[in-house]
Amino acid sequence: MFEDEPIPEKKLDLERLSVEELQERIQELQTEITACEAELNKKQSHKSAADALFGDSD
Repeated sequence: MFEDEPIPEKKLDLERLSVEELQERIQELQTEITACEAELNKKQSHKSAADALFGDSD
């Protein structure tokens, strides 16, 4: 494991959360997913540019 990787969170007991808490959790996760997708797109663009410059090594 890399040093800067976050420590995995313990699994939430979703049954204990209220409807409002579940809705908030979903919104937080959707925001996190959007950030991950943006970072993935950025990395894929960088990889594509490098592949175009240096040739695809796959």
